[in-house]
Amino acid sequence: MRVKSVTLRHILFGLFILIVCQPSPLAMAASNPAIVVLDFELNDLTLDPGNAAELERTASIGPLLREQLKSEYGFELVNIDSDTQSAADQAFGYLYEHQDVAAELAGEAESDWIIVGRLHKPSYLFAYLKARVIFVETEQLVAELSVEVKGSQDRLTAKGVEALARQIAEIVDPARVQP
Repeated sequence: MRVKSVTLRHILFGLFILIVCQPSPLAMAASNPAIVVLDFELNDLTLDPGNAAELERTASIGPLLREQLKSEYGFELVNIDSDTQSAADQAFGYLYEHQDVAAELAGEAESDWIIVGRLHKPSYLFAYLKARVIFVETEQLVAELSVEVKGSQDRLTAKGVEALARQIAEIVDPARVQP
């Protein structure tokens, strides 16, 4: 019986195969991505900033987006309660501007992605649903999305949220989006 010796070349070839066949972290997260969608903040630049109607509309965006991502695209949603978000958000726009802190917050919740959003209202006639899509493992800002909503009616805001959810789904896992 002949026994072959294992050479350095065989070991290196085996390691090469292991490395090449290993999926990237982005691909692993895409297999069943878990997403945190933070509550949106209001950036109202009108002459009547922070009125009750706009605060209510802003508060509705996060839950609408979470529901859309779950029901329409089947993503796993990870909840971070408002108190935890507030504790991490040291000042207005802090989490929006500091993707590393947002990613750390989502990482503690064992999420792959975090969506940090704001309702930017420069006029009474229109507003923008803005969202930053952050890949938690690398703390990378992958996309900065914006959807214009003309008017403040609930159905228009809901349509804007649908468009935003589609954009997020196309980034996080394009295979889930119907052409």
